Amino acid sequence: MSTADDNLFRDELQGVQPLQIPAKVPLNRSPVSELAAAARREAAQRELDAERNFLTLDNVDMLDPYYPLEFKRPGVQNGVFRKLKQGKYAMDARLDLHRLTAEQAREQVFGFIREAQAYDLRNVLIVTGRGNHSSSPEAILKSYVNKWLPEFDEVQAYCSAIPAQGGTGAVYVMLKKSEKRKQENRDRLNRGRVPETRG
Repeated sequence: MSTADDNLFRDELQGVQPLQIPAKVPLNRSPVSELAAAARREAAQRELDAERNFLTLDNVDMLDPYYPLEFKRPGVQNGVFRKLKQGKYAMDARLDLHRLTAEQAREQVFGFIREAQAYDLRNVLIVTGRGNHSSSPEAILKSYVNKWLPEFDEVQAYCSAIPAQGGTGAVYVMLKKSEKRKQENRDRLNRGRVPETRG
């Protein structure tokens, strides 16, 4: 381009200002309809209800302090349950309910089982005590725990502990294996195995 062309180009651009680009582009959002807002509120409430404590203090059969607890869902192998009863599994966590009211125990048990499942724990111990220091001849907390545990889908089995770990004043609880834990077991069993070849 010649010098004359340069001068002409500069003359033409005199007084031209660069465009000002806003930092943010305003979005025209249509207001959310009342129907959509109501649907969102309802979905959030359903989610909240799912996490709400479903354990109740109604209709509990009161047990003798020394009554041994025992519960097993169909599908739990007898050998596995026998090992649980013999205290042969390491306990991943422990909850002590001593000196709590039934309402406090209800909150603690619900939170404990939910948290244990979230952390992928397999075996936990709940200490109920036998109620020896209570004015009632029955084991109140133990009776409630016996009512509550089968209400959790996560609980596969439970039984009274061996004497060294609390005896009939404590409960071993076996929780359902998560899909992640099941896959880890499958991987461990398959490690080193040579797939069959067909020929």
